[in-house]
Amino acid sequence: MQKTSARLLALLSLLQTRRDWPGALLAERLEVSPRTVRRDVDRLRDLGYPIAAIKGPDGGYRLDAGSELPPLLFDDEQAVALAIALQIAATAGAGIEEAAARALTTVRQVMPARLRHRIDTLQVTAVERAGARPEPQVAGGVLVALSTAVHAREALRFDYPSEADDGALPPPRRVEPHHLVTWGGRWYLVAWDLDRADWRTFRADRIRPRTPTGPRFIPRELPGGGVAAFVTARFRGSDEAGDWPCRGEVILALPAAVVSRYVRDGLVEEAGPDRCRIVMGSWSWLGLAAALGRFDADIEVIGPAELKDAFAQLARRYTAAAS
Repeated sequence: MQKTSARLLALLSLLQTRRDWPGALLAERLEVSPRTVRRDVDRLRDLGYPIAAIKGPDGGYRLDAGSELPPLLFDDEQAVALAIALQIAATAGAGIEEAAARALTTVRQVMPARLRHRIDTLQVTAVERAGARPEPQVAGGVLVALSTAVHAREALRFDYPSEADDGALPPPRRVEPHHLVTWGGRWYLVAWDLDRADWRTFRADRIRPRTPTGPRFIPRELPGGGVAAFVTARFRGSDEAGDWPCRGEVILALPAAVVSRYVRDGLVEEAGPDRCRIVMGSWSWLGLAAALGRFDADIEVIGPAELKDAFAQLARRYTAAAS
């Protein structure tokens, strides 16, 4: 039989892996009697862990959330994952950099030496692109307020100022919040706008929530089948969840194996020796023509006519620039 201290840690670890544990199953996993399990549960309660008893034919236990935070138990992989998550929190744009650094220091202090060494050798450095503007930070309280409204399915009112307002606040927005997402280093709220009767995405750094929240609502179905498809479509410039607003097809005088390494969102097929067919999309026809023109090869436009016109317009601009 394990020593009492080791058995208590094993019991606590099991209680954290699932919501409800039958007493007999705990005894089987720990290889002890149900009576020993009851005694160990009482010892954990004395240490501050809120363990509730479950009534029923078999009986059981559940680790509930307490009013105070008792000592936590992490295995080696969980401790390392927590330290990594705290290091990359500085790049999340959530305004929690200082708190994350203090939390990492606290976690490191209670780690055994073998884990501290692993953490100290792992340093995550966020490098921004040259000339890139710093992303606006979102207050942690705003993120909590938005996520709480999403979880509770409660209508939300908030001020949404912009530079164009010139200091004058527009009327507050009234929405049904559905999802809080990140895209390109920024936080966004996906919500149904009650005044405009349409889906909208709002930058979280510009949201100023008002209290109290509104009535509860029944969630609507997002177009496109999911939040990922909806957000992707919106940032592609499409009003509905779907494809790029501009999509064209060309034949490129390069092997498909070469081109496919540089085409992330498109279709590349063999079209003969050292030739391939590309179907790509973009925000605009000029943007699509420019993206295809970056390949150092001859281009044959299959269609549509808008793409041919875009190449002609770029040709005139490049000719003027060369002269």
